Amino acid sequence: MALLVQFGSGLLLTFYFTPTVADACSSVALLQLWAADGWFPRSLHRWASNSVLLAILLHLCRVYLTGGFRKPRELTWISGAFLALFALAFGVSGYSLPWDQVGFWALQIVSALPETVDDFAPGAGVATVVAIRGGFSVGQETLSRTCTAH
Repeated sequence: MALLVQFGSGLLLTFYFTPTVADACSSVALLQLWAADGWFPRSLHRWASNSVLLAILLHLCRVYLTGGFRKPRELTWISGAFLALFALAFGVSGYSLPWDQVGFWALQIVSALPETVDDFAPGAGVATVVAIRGGFSVGQETLSRTCTAH
């Protein structure tokens, strides 16, 4: 149910959001402060996101504690773990979209994580970071890619 709320409220939010470095923060402020009841779909979207992530975490714990990852269900466990990471990626990308200080630095840190792979595969981590960011630094291209991925 929370996932359906996510889709519906996210669709409403796309009508107000402007994915540019100059206008992203002000478009969120416009929605929050000036649009008629604009705070409601944004709050609904945020709380539904937290609900989805909490449900995934609780489900992951339940499956682990009941041994649902053992044979013959190990492929189901692996696919569920990838889906959990996928949902977490949606959360991180949405967290960064308002392009305020918190969102900017969260994206700066999270997009630099693949660079740690360079210890094992030299060059692969930096190439992944450049592919995520669209360059060596976080900027307009990164925001566009994050908005598209979200």
